[in-house]
Amino acid sequence: MKAAGVFLAIALALALQTTLARFVVGGTAALDLVLVVVVYVALTTGPVSGMLAGSVAGIIQDALSSGVIGIGGLAKSIVGFAAGVIGQQFIVTAALPRFVMFLAASVAHAAVFMGLYVLLGLRTFPSPWAAILSQAAGNAVVGMIAFTIIEGLPGIVERRRMRRRL
Repeated sequence: MKAAGVFLAIALALALQTTLARFVVGGTAALDLVLVVVVYVALTTGPVSGMLAGSVAGIIQDALSSGVIGIGGLAKSIVGFAAGVIGQQFIVTAALPRFVMFLAASVAHAAVFMGLYVLLGLRTFPSPWAAILSQAAGNAVVGMIAFTIIEGLPGIVERRRMRRRL
């Protein structure tokens, strides 16, 4: 995946996430579409690209939010690197391993993100487990849908070209 495509995917995820946030009442089942893009990039291109995509996406997301700039970037870069390493070491091409990767990446991101805030004494999180698990499940479902669409797109285009030729 080229750098321009990664930046475009990050920008699209940020735009969708900020647009969809208005429609979610209560914010109980929030998605982190930017994290989904970072994990996708890491699984398809490797740990260095995942780390770079995570740091860029996290810092942009931090700059747009009211939190401390850098914590989200660090959390996403760690998760992007780890997802890339796991994606290179193990076969993560079937549906179940990818689903597990998105789940684990979402939980790890939340642990690093919340852990840094608590470690620095900036914020406390009373009981975040239900929110973390619902977000992880949502991210995994969206990630699986994204993988299916992106992997199926070249075949759809090719079949369409073949129909036009006939």
